[in-house]
Amino acid sequence: MAGPLPNEAAQAALDRRFMAAAIRLSRRNAGRTSTNPSVGTIIVRDDGMGRPMIVGTGVTAVGGRPHAETEALAEAGELARGATAYVTLEPCAHHGRTPPCANALVNAGVARVVGAASDPDPRVSGKGYAILRAAGVQVVEKVLATEAAEQMAGYLTRSLKKRPEVTLKLALSSDGKIGRKGAGQVAITGEIARRDVYLMRAEADAILVGIGTALEDDPALTVRLPGLENRSPARIILDRQIRLPETSKLVSGVDRVPLYIASCLEADPQRRATLERAGVRFIGTETYSGEVALPELLEDLAALGMASVLVEGGAKVAEAFLEEDLVDRIVLYQGPEAIGEDGIASPVDADHIPAGFRKLREMRFGEDVYAEWVRDL
Repeated sequence: MAGPLPNEAAQAALDRRFMAAAIRLSRRNAGRTSTNPSVGTIIVRDDGMGRPMIVGTGVTAVGGRPHAETEALAEAGELARGATAYVTLEPCAHHGRTPPCANALVNAGVARVVGAASDPDPRVSGKGYAILRAAGVQVVEKVLATEAAEQMAGYLTRSLKKRPEVTLKLALSSDGKIGRKGAGQVAITGEIARRDVYLMRAEADAILVGIGTALEDDPALTVRLPGLENRSPARIILDRQIRLPETSKLVSGVDRVPLYIASCLEADPQRRATLERAGVRFIGTETYSGEVALPELLEDLAALGMASVLVEGGAKVAEAFLEEDLVDRIVLYQGPEAIGEDGIASPVDADHIPAGFRKLREMRFGEDVYAEWVRDL
């Protein structure tokens, strides 16, 4: 079978190039677009000399509106007529207070739309592309679809499974330990790896830990990168009996970053009232075998608009999420030093990844090794 014509190959390469740029752009507001995904759009046209020229870019705005296509079209103006739009998710087809993005692209005179991931929302799925094709717009689907879907996995998981995407993040010593009993926070990885964790936090909707970690480590669970401090996601503590002290760093920072406590009905009402006065929010939870019922909790978090949860500890909580088969992504940072026999064993390591996960990437941050596994939707 003959290969594609040179111009077809060149166009396909160009489509991948600009879609990759749109996917990178979409990360700008990851974790900040409420129930909508952070989508990237780039509008490209010929510069009159046979070379591609970007005339408009857009990313879903903080809070979820306006959509990326609207932003890019506004920037392009009349230059959008006859141009190609690269969109990381199928343009929406349903009417709200504003027209669908598919119609906006048609009205702007865009000649060609290149899409990446498909939208599982029944109001959109296939309908956005149908509007474009009916208007005579050329549509190319599924360009870098896997890469785009990975970037918006939280939105897709929430749409398909009615719960947030769960990322389990652990830092392991060289001998597979995540800490030392009774020692509080133990530095396992270096500064570069810790900064990468802050970036992960900045792109998540929430961070979750158990009350054991909250009591022993007294963490703040915020983003401490210059310029990204306001990107700290909500903190969620599994604390059935409301043991978290009002003097903790978590409570003291509640005026800047939301704090939720997942507690049971039988918890001390006076403790709840005290923390509520301090600004803490509560999520009533069901219990199973004396612990928080995690599937039901995740449903409640999805109802609050959360699409991605970063589980950071401790070992008991990590093991519970794994046993319930609720983990979608595993991220392991491994430092070069050993902790020893008194260390807390990790419930998972690079040699013991649960079935159904595939390795996505591996990197080095100084002396630390990073590896990530995902489970396909």
